[in-house]
Amino acid sequence: MLPREELLNGIENREEVARAIDLAERAVKTWEVVCSGFYSPPVLAEIRDRFGRLTEIELLSWGGYPQAERQRLAIARAELPLMPEQVEVAAVEIAGNFLFDTATHRDFLGATLATGVVREKFGDIIVLGERGAQMLVVPELVEFLELNLQQVRSVPVKVKALSLDDLKVRPPRTKEIATVEASLRLDAIASAGFGMSRSKMSDAIAAGDVRVNWKEVKQASHTVQSGDLIAMPGKGRLSVGDIAITKKQRFRVQLTRYV
Repeated sequence: MLPREELLNGIENREEVARAIDLAERAVKTWEVVCSGFYSPPVLAEIRDRFGRLTEIELLSWGGYPQAERQRLAIARAELPLMPEQVEVAAVEIAGNFLFDTATHRDFLGATLATGVVREKFGDIIVLGERGAQMLVVPELVEFLELNLQQVRSVPVKVKALSLDDLKVRPPRTKEIATVEASLRLDAIASAGFGMSRSKMSDAIAAGDVRVNWKEVKQASHTVQSGDLIAMPGKGRLSVGDIAITKKQRFRVQLTRYV
């Protein structure tokens, strides 16, 4: 048995991590590769952090395309080789004429949940504007959606299976930012990267709206390091690049913003 209480101690996403522990215990007992549902980045980060302490378990994640946010995990004993094809991911196309009734990511998400599907059964939703959307799903969900997802907003839709090779994934838009700050405090770096005032950023951090490496950080004074990823709803993400000290003992920080 795995040290469940130790793994769950102080965890933020307790329910999801507990289910992952159940899967890991099954993998250890049966010597089989066990796959999870789709996890969000914060949950994936916590599972990787906690399972990284276990020598008997190996993890492999895949969400259908390289930069997928939501991903499934293959979990197996460390003695077993893991390959990407063992993380089964399928895709569907949700086609309709959205020219006069534009649907957002939230609309496709809500329509799918309204069929009774739980969130962990499907991954990223790629919105295609007036043509509809594409969605990553667990393979067993494809037929169900073909039969049951019939409308998004006021638009009738038709769902059909789609090859992963036909996904229309747009490369992320980025903006390079260089800033010079007196310190590496989170509020200073994030406000420069997201183009917000320092006071508004401090309020957002205190409210739990800012994550560093997918972990909630509520201290504005948290020290940022090279390699950190800062995320904020509605603002995108910041990747912290090289950090150098200027002659005036200030910090020159290279940031990449993903919007």
